[in-house]
This record gives sequence, C-alpha cells and structure tokens, in this order.
Amino acid sequence: MALPFAIAVFLFSMFTFSSVQAQVLNGQITDEENNALVGAWVKWPGQKENVSTGKDGNFKIDIIDSAEIYLVAGCRGFQTDTFLVKDVKFANIELTLVAKDLADVHIVKRKQGSFISSESTIKTEIITQKELTKAACCDMSGCFETQGTVQPQTTNVLTNSKELRILGLSGVYNQVLMDGLPLFQGLTYTYGISAVPASIIDKIFVSKGANSVIQGFESISGQINVISKSGEKEPRLYANGYINNFGEKHLNANFSTTLGKEKNWASLFGIHLVQPGNKRDRDGDGFMDLPLLSRYSIFNRWNYSKENLAGWFTQLSFRATKENRIGGQRLFNPETDKGSSKVYGQTLEYFQPEFIAKTGYRFSAIHAVQSQISAFGQEQKSWFGTLQFKGKQQNLNVLVQHQWNLTESQTLTWGGSFKYQKLVEDISFSDTMPNRTFAGRYNTDLKVPGIFSEYSGKFLDEKITWIAGIRWDRHQTFGSYLTPRSMLKLDLFPNHTVRASVGTGWRQVNLFTENITLLASSRDLIFEEKLNPEKALNWGANYTCLLEREKVTGTFSIDFYQTRFTNQFFPDFESRRGKAIIRNFGGNSVSNGFQAETNLKINEIWEFKTVYNYVEVYREEAKGKFILPFNPTHRVMTALSYRPINGRIFIDLNAHWFGKQNLPSTQGENGELGPEFSKPFATFNGQVTWIWRNLEWYGGIENILDFRQRQPIVGWQNPFGPNFDTATVWGPTRGRELYMGIRWRMD
Repeated sequence: MALPFAIAVFLFSMFTFSSVQAQVLNGQITDEENNALVGAWVKWPGQKENVSTGKDGNFKIDIIDSAEIYLVAGCRGFQTDTFLVKDVKFANIELTLVAKDLADVHIVKRKQGSFISSESTIKTEIITQKELTKAACCDMSGCFETQGTVQPQTTNVLTNSKELRILGLSGVYNQVLMDGLPLFQGLTYTYGISAVPASIIDKIFVSKGANSVIQGFESISGQINVISKSGEKEPRLYANGYINNFGEKHLNANFSTTLGKEKNWASLFGIHLVQPGNKRDRDGDGFMDLPLLSRYSIFNRWNYSKENLAGWFTQLSFRATKENRIGGQRLFNPETDKGSSKVYGQTLEYFQPEFIAKTGYRFSAIHAVQSQISAFGQEQKSWFGTLQFKGKQQNLNVLVQHQWNLTESQTLTWGGSFKYQKLVEDISFSDTMPNRTFAGRYNTDLKVPGIFSEYSGKFLDEKITWIAGIRWDRHQTFGSYLTPRSMLKLDLFPNHTVRASVGTGWRQVNLFTENITLLASSRDLIFEEKLNPEKALNWGANYTCLLEREKVTGTFSIDFYQTRFTNQFFPDFESRRGKAIIRNFGGNSVSNGFQAETNLKINEIWEFKTVYNYVEVYREEAKGKFILPFNPTHRVMTALSYRPINGRIFIDLNAHWFGKQNLPSTQGENGELGPEFSKPFATFNGQVTWIWRNLEWYGGIENILDFRQRQPIVGWQNPFGPNFDTATVWGPTRGRELYMGIRWRMD
C-alpha cells in the first residue's frame, strides 16, 4: 500500500498553494559561465526604474506578496529576459550573451576553469568547458587530466578500456550520470566513458561521498554528473579536429539552432568520429601498444522552455554509438584470426543507443513536478583470444518527483522510481587450451521499484544548510533496502565553510562487464556461491576556505572520507594459482581517502592548482591487512595555466606523480611472474593554444619524458598458456604522445 498511498499524496500536493511573504530579495546576475556581471540591471515587469548590480554582480530589490515572482533582467551585450524566481531568499539569474563586441561588457571576476561550488551543500567540483580545452579532451575519459579527485584507470591494456575511480575504489562504486540520469551500467560501463565525446559536454559536476537519494541507491564513493550542451547557448556551428603521432584521428562537429516564434525550442546536433592509428610495438613483445579504434557516434538534444519559468519544460536527448576495437599481437588479422590459437587478438564490436526524456511543469514558485526517463541498450560481440563473449542488454530508469517549497528556506522533494535491467551474456571457447570451465549463458536481471523523500532547509540566517533523505527500494530477489543519507553545510565565518555527509548505498554486481580482466586472462573461474548485493556506509567531512584578495582569488580545501563495506565482491586471485574464486566477502573492507587542494587565480592571468591525495584501500583477512592493488598511497597533481584576458596565446602545463602501488598476484607454475609493487613515477604534459578570430589552434605533448611501463602483459611469450594476464597495468604504456588540433566556431 506504500506506493499507491504515496502517489495519492503526490497528486494532492501538486495543487496545494502557499503564499510568499513580502520582503527584500537578494540575488546575483551572472553570465553562462557563472562570471558575475557588474552594470547589469533588474526590475519588475513594467517598472520604469532599473536596479543595478553592484560589486560581484549582486542586487537587492523589493518584492510583494505573490504566488509567482517574475523579474526582468538584462545587461549590455546580453539578452534581456524574464525570469521566474524559485528561491525567494536568493535569486540566481543567468544571462545569455548575444553581442559579438565585448568591449562594454564588464565582468567583475572570471571564474577558473574548475572550481568548488560555494552554494552546493555537498562539496562539488565543477569542471567547465574552459577547463576541458586545457588538454586533448577528445572523450570523457580524458577530461580529468587537470583534476585530482577523479583517477582514470586502465582495466584492459589490449583494448584500452577505462574506469573513473574516486577515493581509490573501483569505478562501479561512483555513480556516473548524463544530465542527471544513469547511462553507464553493465555492458555500457566497460567502454561507456570513452564513448562520450567531450564536444557535447557543457559541465561536469564531481562530488565525493554520500549524495542525494533522488538519483538512486547505487552511489557509494561519489558521483560524476555530465551535463550536455544545449542549443540555445552554443555557437551555430562548431568543429574540433585532432590527430596525434600514433595516427589516431578524431573529428567532432556540432550544429545548434532555435525554433518557434518565441525561440522556445532549441536543438543541438553533434557527430563524433574516430579513425584508428598505426600498429606500434615499442616493447618488442609482439603486442600492439594501443588498440586500433574506430567509432561513429551521433547526438541530438532538444529543449523546450526553461525549468525556472512557469509552465512546461522539456528536454529530449538521443545518442547512438557504433564502435570497433582491435588489440593483441601485431600480426593479428581479425578477418582470419578471430578465435585462433596461433595469433592472439582481442576484438570488440558494439552498437549502443541511448534516450533521455525530462518533462516538468511549474505551477508556481512553490510547486513543480517533473518526470525523468532514461533508456539504453547495447549489443556486443567480443573475442579475447579463444574466448568468445556475446552480450545483450536493455535498461530503463523512470523517476517522478514533486518539488514543494514549504517555506522561503525549506523544500521537500519526493516521488517514486523504477529501475530495470536485463543483461544476457554468452561465453564460449574455440579451443580447450588454456583449460577454462565457465562457458555458458549468464543472466543478470534487475527490477527495483522505489520511493524517496528528501528535505532541504536553511537555518540561522542561512549559515546552516541541511539535507536529509531516505529511500525505500525492493529488489526482485533480495528484498527491501532502506537507504538513508544526510548532508550538512555550515558557514562558520565569511569565506569559511565546513561540510559533512553520511549515508549508505548498495548495488547489484554485473560480474563480467565490471571485471573485464576475468575474460582477458587465462585464469579459470571457480564459483563458490551466489553473489549478493554490495552494501557500504560512507561518511566524510570537508573544509573550504575562499581566498579573495585584490590580485589573488581561489580556494583551499581539505577533506577526509571513509567507506566501509558490509558486503563486497572482488575476484580472489590469491587463494589458488591460475584460478579466480567468485564469492562474497563479508569481512571488513575499508577505503580511507584524504585530499588537500589549493586552487588559485593570480592577476586574472595565471591559474595554479595543486592536489595531494592519500588513499588507503584494504580488506582485513586472517593474515592481516591486505592492500588492494592499483592504488598509489600517495598521489600529487599540479597544473599551471597562463591565460591573459585579451591574449591570443594560452599555455597549459600539468604534472602527475604516483607513489608505489600494490600489484595483484601473478603466480604461475614456477613461482611469481611479476613484481609485488610498482615503482613511483611521474608524467608531465603541456599544451599551447593560439586564437585567431574564430579559430583555435592547439598542440601539445603528453608524457613529455616518455615514461612507460615496459612489457605490461604477464606471460606475453605464450598468450595461449596458463600464465597469460593483462590485468597488471599500473602506469602509461603508450609513451610520449604529440598531438595537434583545431577548433572552429561560427556564432
């Protein structure tokens, strides 16, 4: 009866109206990149006198009792528009740039390419389009070169599959969203982040630890939310071409337009093409240093109206990707050698369609409802030597929510959700050597209805913000789960903020797609028991200091987060040689993560960032504490950018230092085949950008000193033998990369 009752209350509350008390409204006017505008103005509709913005783009204006509060705002060089005020305590108004000549547009302070949000209750790092131009970000996996929170990790060196780690935990424990909806799960997880072109990314929001319960129950270590570009904000035409010294070629192009008498409809259409490079084998082990990659992708997003206006709001997005990867020995020919026991190769072919729909209706400044749907699927065919893998998957996520502004500073958001997944995997072998016994069909289903409620309130003159949420979900096999979470923000003093969060999360394991090394090695699998959902508790705290001086602005922050699993799965490679034991781990499994970060902007020209990470990820066993592999205990990232306000030449540099990492056991019949620990190493990257009219020429070098992990494949001498393993990659394997590209836009 819980769900029908919730729906009844939901329908009733949609038509409940409240009044807004007369008061003085404070607010800020910014541009699309969140830069404060001085000289902008705001007024009531029909009012003759304007209220001008002052320092940092702030304003104050008297408002009267009204169920709906509208304001007109504008600035020279920006589009004048009417805005519905949702937050009667503080109004954030964003103006759209329309003028080509910016000489008379006064921007108080230009925000850095990435920064910590001062408004968010959860510590949230925002990565903007500006930051994505500081490196060769052709796809999402390359968007974190200048960040310290997220660590891209290679999971299979032969096909170059990657995951994004937060707090030293596998990427499956952080929730990756596209426009607030899940699109990376199961088959789409393995290669999904590499298939999202950076050309369609507007912003990326990165947060650690417990997050809102609205997005679901699966987020444990953090959340990465990718916001796609919208047609009303982007140039009419945009193109980005890229080539590197390996011969890889990337082409991205977008077309934007607005439609309708009042330009309420906006559309962005994008294409993404990747063509393979050359076969390279600098190690002399007979294996290619990087796979041959072909990718074709299209993207289309439609928007109607805006969320902050009364009435209907709609967003529709569609993306389709077809990809082909070829890795393995240099002499491998996929036309004749697939499944061969003479020449080793790995091939991947998949087609993946995705669809997102958001529709909402705002009744007033008090009430708004919204429905969200994401649907995606994938059909994949792969060969890993003599192992053939076929997978089919369909996913559907539905969310319906009601936002109810109870008072000026308190909001209740609640609703229902449904999560569906059907994953079918077929595994077969074309040869009996090496001996593996896990051929067969594996079905992984997920049917989880749920309801949730989340309260948000501000207290003590908005010095304290508190979010508390809880959701109830029912798994079709494992029963009901409660997921409580709470986030607190305390503004101790001006420019000094403390945040804390605590919450639980759980998720169902997708065995093969989330552990691709099980397919890419010669190990046999031993299934000892059925895998239960993984469950964990995460808590953490953060301190952020905002620095505001005449010539120096920025932030300093430190944080600590701990994740404790009550049930976790990871293949056991240690117990038996040449085997991977599949079973639950009910003991203590812990991740401790500490980070200190300084992010500065100097004289509006220089941007400097340095991040230090300490990570300890271990599980407690009878022998003592076992440190999990591929996690450097100490890691440092430093970035420096020279970006003059009216300059034509930009310079961006960054460096990464990684401490030693524990490596998984690679024991063969004659003893250990690989080292127990990796050695510390550092990489250095640089890029120069030259701007001329609507063109941006850029070129750079990644891994300037050409550091490489040599011969990263264990047992490469006999890839069809019992000791072959590709899961020992701890450093770069492709060496120095030179690249150049051009960006062109037409407003």
